[in-house]
Amino acid sequence: MSTDILGLVLLCSLIAGIFVGFPIAFTLIILATGFGYAVFGDSVFYQMYFQTLGIMKASELAAAPLFIFMGHILERAGLMARLFRSFQFILAPVRGSLYLGVLGTATLFATATGIIGASITVMGMMAAPAMTRAGYDPRMSAGVIAAGGCLGILIPPSVMLLVMGPIIGVSVIDLFAAALIPGLILAGLYVGYAMIRSFLNPELGPPLPPELRANSFGEILREFFSGIVPLAVIMFSALGSIIVGIATPTEAAGMGALGATLLTVAYRRLTWRILLDACRHTLTTTSLVLFLAVASNIYGAVFTRLGTGNLLTNFMLGLPVDPLVLLAILMVVIFILGWPLEWPAVVFIFLPVFVPVVQKLNFDLVWFSTLVAVNLQTAFLSPPVAMAAYYLRAVAPHWTLGDIYRGMAAFMGLQVIGLAIVFFFPGTATWLPSVLFDR
Repeated sequence: MSTDILGLVLLCSLIAGIFVGFPIAFTLIILATGFGYAVFGDSVFYQMYFQTLGIMKASELAAAPLFIFMGHILERAGLMARLFRSFQFILAPVRGSLYLGVLGTATLFATATGIIGASITVMGMMAAPAMTRAGYDPRMSAGVIAAGGCLGILIPPSVMLLVMGPIIGVSVIDLFAAALIPGLILAGLYVGYAMIRSFLNPELGPPLPPELRANSFGEILREFFSGIVPLAVIMFSALGSIIVGIATPTEAAGMGALGATLLTVAYRRLTWRILLDACRHTLTTTSLVLFLAVASNIYGAVFTRLGTGNLLTNFMLGLPVDPLVLLAILMVVIFILGWPLEWPAVVFIFLPVFVPVVQKLNFDLVWFSTLVAVNLQTAFLSPPVAMAAYYLRAVAPHWTLGDIYRGMAAFMGLQVIGLAIVFFFPGTATWLPSVLFDR
């Protein structure tokens, strides 16, 4: 059997192992070691060492634990709930005010954390009871919470974009700038849909009852200046310093983590338990991402050395279709992969296989990376798996899974519209980097 065909067996074995349910990182290492030793002998162990050393030297990855810590400390200190309450008081007289509050909180908080499970869980815990008491439509409410919580994977400084840059070979700063406008487009689509539906049918999102409103205008101002402004300053300072080139992602992440900790101290919410919980969850999340990065790097090295990457690239390039159609096929494949897999698995394992095809087709890699990010966000809302639905169901048991799925369906459609906008209008992703960095 030729080595490139053996590489196909290696790839099929990986896919089979993932769908059976084996841990992905261990599956990658075991398969790479087994197949690599069978073909290359002892040299595969030297290759494993150098691949591990190489991924650990990627300076961009140093920002990941800092951004993750920033999100966890803000979440565990209850600042996300305070942000939501501020929006709730300010928008109380407006139809669909809680929809706006959820989406405003999700958009702002997306700049602090890219951990979808945490965002949806916290949002569901604090918003679902308020929406139920206010008589909001459960399907619409579930869709707003799930869609808003998924914004964290796209809006920078996203951890996914942070690790995607070195994998694809583009600047992380370019990716942050490229994803900003598509992220805001999606947030705008969500807000527009929720407000139009609430205006046409007030029963879906009536104005808040008196018991859920602020007692005075002074309380509204106090919540605005203490709940929204400080958090917004920290988050936009971290993101803005990266985009305008004042700080590197790692430097901005460090300042953001420090600012989040000081803000928690100022709100008198910082305790040893909160700090230790944030550190422990940061360590857990970071270890998961980096271990998967190392495992996929080892697997990718063996896979490439077998020559299967070139075989797949030549096969896809030989298909009698237009380049844009081939790119659309790749997007469909990534979309399907996003059903059973978390984003780290798709980014680390499958993107290195697709990138050579995109390069041969002469597509802009920053635009391609943004398409992948929007696509993976879409996959979190799409049946049959739709991980966002299960995160929400766990904290809002009074909503049935059927209602959650139906509520997410409309926002799934908006996601597809957003993906189509970025696909057919590449300038939505490439314009801001070209203006800021003269790309």
